[in-house]
Amino acid sequence: MTTEGEKATASAAPAGPARQTAKRAMVGRLSWGLADQAASSISNFAVGIYVARSLGVTAFGVFSLAWVTYGVVLNVSRGLATDPLVVRFSGVPGVSWRGAVGRSTGTALVVGAALGAVCLMAGLGLGGRVGPAFAALGVMLPGLLLQDAWRFSFFAAGNGRKAFVNDVVWGIALVPAMVVAAHVGSVAAFVLAWGASATVAAGYGCIQSGIRPRTAQARAWLREQRDLGYRYLVENVSLSGASQLRAYGLGAIVGVSAVGAVRGAELLLGPFLAVLMGLSLVTVPEAARVLRQAPHQLGRFCLLLGGGQATGALLWGSALLLMPGRLGELALGDVWHSSSHLIVQITLSVAGAGLGTGAAAGLRALGAARRSLRCQLFASACYVGGGLGGAALAGTAGSAWGVAAATISGSAVWWLQLRSALRERHRDPIPEVRTS
Repeated sequence: MTTEGEKATASAAPAGPARQTAKRAMVGRLSWGLADQAASSISNFAVGIYVARSLGVTAFGVFSLAWVTYGVVLNVSRGLATDPLVVRFSGVPGVSWRGAVGRSTGTALVVGAALGAVCLMAGLGLGGRVGPAFAALGVMLPGLLLQDAWRFSFFAAGNGRKAFVNDVVWGIALVPAMVVAAHVGSVAAFVLAWGASATVAAGYGCIQSGIRPRTAQARAWLREQRDLGYRYLVENVSLSGASQLRAYGLGAIVGVSAVGAVRGAELLLGPFLAVLMGLSLVTVPEAARVLRQAPHQLGRFCLLLGGGQATGALLWGSALLLMPGRLGELALGDVWHSSSHLIVQITLSVAGAGLGTGAAAGLRALGAARRSLRCQLFASACYVGGGLGGAALAGTAGSAWGVAAATISGSAVWWLQLRSALRERHRDPIPEVRTS
């Protein structure tokens, strides 16, 4: 005969192994996420370094303008196509996931084709040094956005290994493409090489998943996800649009070479910037799983995530300050002399952004689109105001200090909003999560 205490012990026994299994599964997914971000970081870092050394600071500034424009378009695609996917279709049954991925990747292709046509026409109209780079970007946007959409899709399914392999394929394809671009020696050639290698990886993503992007269902996807998608669109575009406005404004106030100097300093912190840019690939799906399985742990998960990234960025920046100048010249060439004076400011900016991404992941997992939109609009306004105000007052260095202050202020607002959202959740029922 079993006593009541023994019954309680017996029923609780499986909970321990179950928790351990869940933790191991999470660690495995996060490990693949880190591996994927490492592959992405290495590719982005290598492209930036190669272009900087090949073209010099002014032409590298033109390439950087095309790069930040791609960032705006990428965030349009993420807001409409893939952010709703990772919020609503992470860890759902395979049939639901496959149907959602077909519609989501089709939407990414449609966005790439539409905005690519705009970039192409703008580039042809601009001419000069900048025009060919924007025209080349327009041609390559569909492949670039589809490749990014596959990464989101694989992480939503908890299969980070496939995302990692896809990024490795992109990195391998980059090698011969960059060699050819170096022989041509123009900014447009480097943009085409970068985009063409991404298109190779995008095609391989179709093979990996066995799913064909359904462009005809893009309108249906937008209609189904409009409650989240359009808010995420505004949020994402305000983020990348702020970067673009700051870059354009800095070029107008100080000069295009200042844009290259800032981008060069950012490249030195490339591993952390690349993680931040693609953070939602890993953290939003994982935060959504934490919310479903252990909702009381969501705040702690977000704090560990943000605090870990901020600490890592500060350590990396400290190491850069101790790096001999000859190593910097070896990495960036002539760009190093302009960029080395911005390391402290850029490090503080990245640390502030890293801390804020923990809270942002929590708000995304909670589906608190209104709160996250308010946070991002505030942070973006501070970013543009600080970056351009600092440039007007103290040139390139002043712009970098202004952005650092703005980023830290924005991070504080993200955390205040997450705290309020968690309190609301304790009072109100959990909203229904759509899986079909």
